[in-house]
Amino acid sequence: MTRLGLGRLLASTTALLALGASAACSAPGGSSSSTADTSGPIKIAVVDAQSGQLSSLGAWEYKGAKLAVDQWNAKGGVNGRQIQLDVFDDTGDPTVGTNLARKIASEGYVAMIGTAESAVTVAMAPVLQQSKIPSITSGQSPSITAVKSPFQFLNGPTSTTYDETLAKYLVDQKGLKSIAFISNNGSYGKGEHDAFGKALADRGVRPVDDQVVTTDQKDFSAALTSIRQKNPQVLFVGTEEVEAGLIVKQARELGLTATVAGAAPMGTTVYLSTAGAQNAEGTVVSSPYLSNDANDASRAFAQAYKAAYNEDAELHGAKAYDGTSIFLTALKNSNGATGQQLADAIRATKYAGLLGSFDFDQTGVGIHATSIGVITGGKLVAASAG
Repeated sequence: MTRLGLGRLLASTTALLALGASAACSAPGGSSSSTADTSGPIKIAVVDAQSGQLSSLGAWEYKGAKLAVDQWNAKGGVNGRQIQLDVFDDTGDPTVGTNLARKIASEGYVAMIGTAESAVTVAMAPVLQQSKIPSITSGQSPSITAVKSPFQFLNGPTSTTYDETLAKYLVDQKGLKSIAFISNNGSYGKGEHDAFGKALADRGVRPVDDQVVTTDQKDFSAALTSIRQKNPQVLFVGTEEVEAGLIVKQARELGLTATVAGAAPMGTTVYLSTAGAQNAEGTVVSSPYLSNDANDASRAFAQAYKAAYNEDAELHGAKAYDGTSIFLTALKNSNGATGQQLADAIRATKYAGLLGSFDFDQTGVGIHATSIGVITGGKLVAASAG
C-alpha cells in the first residue's frame, strides 16, 4: 500500500476557511437520514461526548476529524465524491452509544470516528461488528482489543504501551519505586490501573497504596489522606482529564508532594486548568503526541487547526485527524469499498501520521510507542534523556 505523508493532506489556511461555509458537516448533535449510495456523499459518523464532563474530548475529536474531511473535500473528496461528516452526542453513556450505533447502522454510514470513551467504545462494538461498520477509537483501554472485533481500530496505543513507557521512565531511569495508585472504576481507569500495575510487577514493585474512586466522584479527601500517610515518591493517577485535575488539586491542598504521573489525559489543557498550573507543574505524562512543534507535519497541522478554530491543537484532535485520514486513505485505495472490504483496506494502510507510523496489527492497534513529557512552566515538554 502506498505510504501517504501528511504534507500532501494539509491544505492551506485560506482553502480551509473558504471551505468552512460549504463543507457537508452537521452541527454538533445533528444527523442525516439520507440513504447511502455510490454517487452521493460518503457518510462518516463522529460519535463522542458533546455534553457532560467528557465533552472536551468530543469537541477535540470532532474538530480533528472535520479538519481532515475539509482538506480532502477541498481536493475533490474520495474518487470524486464528497465526504459528509455528521456528529452525534453519546454523552459518555454506553447505553446512549449503543443506541447511536444502531442509528448510524440504519442510516447508511460507512465508518465511525470515536468514541474517546473506552466504555462507550466497548458497548458499541458488537452492533458495529454485526453491521460491518469499521470504527476507529481514541479510547485506550485494553478492554477494547479484548472485544476482538475485526471492525474495531485504535488511533493510538493501548494503556499497556502508555504505562510500560511510564514505568521505564519512573522506575528504570529515575529509580522511583514508592508509588501510590489512585484510579477510577470505569473502563479507562481499570485499564490504566491494571496496565501500570503489571508494568510495576514485572519490575518487582508493588504500590504502597491503591485507591479506587468512582467516575463521578468530586471529593477525594479520604483516598488522598490514606495515600499521604504512605508518603509515596510518585502518585499515579488513572482517571480522565477533569477528575485527574481535581485529584491533583486536592492532593496538593492536603500537602502531598509526590511526583504526579499518568497517561494522555494528564497532558491536556483541561487537566492543567482544573488542577491549576502550580499544582500540575512537574506532572510526568506518557503520550504519543507531546507537542505541536515536534516536526514539520505537526507544525502544519497545528497551523491549519489554529486557522480553522482559533485555538491550539492537542493530542485528541491529532488522533482524530490521523484516524479520519486513515479512513479516507483506505476508502480511496479500495475505490469506495464498505464493510469487510473497507476494514481490510484500513488494516492494510501504512500511514505516516502525527502520532507516528501507523501499522495495524490483528488487534486493531496501529501505534505501538509513546514518549515521556513533563509539564514545565505550564506546558508539556519532552523529558530530558538524563
